Amino acid sequence: MAFVHGKNSVFAVDDTAGTLRTISQYVDNVSGLPGNRDLSEVTAFGDSGVKNIPGLVNTTFSISGHFDSTATTGPDVVLGGLMTGQTATATFEYGPEGSTTGKVKYSGEAWITSYTAESSVSDKVSFSAEFQVDGVVARGAYA
Repeated sequence: MAFVHGKNSVFAVDDTAGTLRTISQYVDNVSGLPGNRDLSEVTAFGDSGVKNIPGLVNTTFSISGHFDSTATTGPDVVLGGLMTGQTATATFEYGPEGSTTGKVKYSGEAWITSYTAESSVSDKVSFSAEFQVDGVVARGAYA
């Protein structure tokens, strides 16, 4: 079994122009991927335990990290732009092991549902963003 350190993870998302922007150098946490599946209960009289059938996949995920307003590539420009100007889903890619050929890549289309910048007198300025996946998350590999 091979264990992997999170320091090599990568995350990219489309900007409002549809250009995939790697913002890994600003992100320090990704959670919620690859996703969740709803279950519908079908327990009936006479059953000795709860029974379910699989339903729809309904995935939300979040990212957070270090605020940066660098034009074109900073998370404030990319994510803030999506929050105010997104008219179509944005492509995302997440590589928990990095983006080396053959490593796992989760990807799909998503809507940004929240973006916040946070600051404190005693700490760095940070950001967080929430996404709602449109459809399902695909599991593939980097080429």
